[in-house]
Parts: sequence; structure tokens; C-alpha cells
Amino acid sequence: MIPFLKWPGGKRWLVQKYPKIFPRQIKRYFEPFVGGGAVYFHLEPRRALIGDINTDVIIFYRGIQKSHNRFGELMNEHQKRHSGEYYYKIRATIPDDEVEKAARVLYLNRVCFNGIYRVNRRGEFNVPVGTKTRVVLPTDDFPAASRLLGKAEIVQGGFSTVIRNAGDGDFVFSDPPYTVRHNNNGFIKYNEILFSWLDQVSLADELIGAKERGARILCTNANHASVRELYEGKGFKLSVVSRYSSISASAAKRGYYEELLIQG
Repeated sequence: MIPFLKWPGGKRWLVQKYPKIFPRQIKRYFEPFVGGGAVYFHLEPRRALIGDINTDVIIFYRGIQKSHNRFGELMNEHQKRHSGEYYYKIRATIPDDEVEKAARVLYLNRVCFNGIYRVNRRGEFNVPVGTKTRVVLPTDDFPAASRLLGKAEIVQGGFSTVIRNAGDGDFVFSDPPYTVRHNNNGFIKYNEILFSWLDQVSLADELIGAKERGARILCTNANHASVRELYEGKGFKLSVVSRYSSISASAAKRGYYEELLIQG
């Protein structure tokens, strides 16, 4: 199934280039940073616990899960009415209805500038309108997504809320913000606000604990010595893969980056 949200650090490229790194047989699937859900929609697990700390992400998935028919109708309405003026009207208004909120999230994601997700200090989405005008895509299958999400428990909260439930025979996929220790890169500084180095250390402890309980682990992370040290000697296989990053306001800042795969 094709994921719906365009999300920073999304893993569509990973499932396309390295499908064999994912297990075929999964008792239960766990993902604490679901974001765009590329891996979840690729695997289509029969039982899952997915979560995210981002409110909009959870609103989006719960909305499709609740009523795909109404969700689809709302998206078609956004498609008919889309314009720059309409975009800013929707961006400035947060409806009370859960399904309307979910459709708003996808609408803004589809037509905002470069698919960027950014909020101000008040937590308000503030990305300007982009050049894309397609709100509903040919690949959108809201009924199938609703059926799949109906097999999942969707929770909002920190990573430990999800990972601590994983045990023998389960599979945990973890794709945290790529915060590292002692790095002055601007992207890292931004991540530090969302996900501190202490969070990175705590995540490693949680994944090690899940592995000891019998769960299979796959974690993508920054290929940095400080991150590698958290997992070396703990029974994990560490390898490096390359990805192309296209989410940037400047074309000069787009290019290939190395990522670390942590498998256990």
C-alpha cells in the first residue's frame, strides 16, 4: 500500500531499495515513530501497535480508521475548492470533528510548500502554500487503509509507550529523529529540540530491552560514532545504507546521505 503523508525522513526509499531487511513473518508489529508510515503500509501487519508524539499524525490515522467514506468525501471537497486563498483559510481553522481534522492534515500536507511539516511556537502549522494542486491521488486507497488501520492500536505518546509492549516473536521498527552527540549541524540542532541526546540513549535502552524479551529490532539512525556506541557489543548488526534527501528549500542542500541500520 502506498503511504499517504509526505514526511521528513520518510522510509519509502528504504522499503523500495532494501525490502529483504524486513521479516516476512511477524507476530505483532510495533512502530513508535510512525510518521508517514511507509514501513507499516509496506508490511501490512495483521496486528500492530503504532504511535507518534506528533498530534497531527495520530489525528490523521485515527480519522481514516474511523470513517474512510467521510474522509474520502472531505478530500474530494478539498480538491474541488483548492486555491491559495482556500489553503490559508483551512490552515487557519481547526475543526472540532475528528475526521475533518484528519482530512485537513492530509490536505495541508499535499499542497503545502515541498511537503514540509513545520509549526510555530504555539504549535500552529505555518508552512506556506506550494505549487502542487493534486489533493487526491490515483494511488489513494482510503478503504484499504481503513481496514489495515482497523487492525492496529494507535497511540499518541513517547517511544517507550509502544516499545515496552513488544516481546517474543514481535517486530519493532524504530525511526527516530537523527540526534547525535556533539554535532553542530543545523538539522541536528533542530532535532535536539524534538528529541534530545538523552532520548536517544533511552531509546537504545528500550530497544535492547525489547530484544532481550525476544523481539526482532530494526532501527534506522544517524551514521555517527556516538550512535554506534550505543549499540555496539549489544548483539546488534550495524550496517550503512545511502538515501537521497529531497526535502529542503535549497536544491544545493539536497543530496545523498548515509544512514545507519541497527538490526537485532
